[in-house]
Amino acid sequence: MKSLLVIVFTFISPLLFAQEEVPMADVMRSEGKIYVVVAILLTILLGLILYVFLMDRKISGLEKRINKKG
Repeated sequence: MKSLLVIVFTFISPLLFAQEEVPMADVMRSEGKIYVVVAILLTILLGLILYVFLMDRKISGLEKRINKKG
């Protein structure tokens, strides 16, 4: 198991340090479009978090109703 982790981390570590400039990101940043992308991603993420939170509340309510009946 340890040897597998060593092999995985050996191949992953060079990828973590490879921080080359991405031309598309530079163009989007210079035109201000990167903020639109970030806003959309944050909206989607917040929507998913809200959905999971509301589903958890509904499931908890159903569990309480089931436990009261039984």
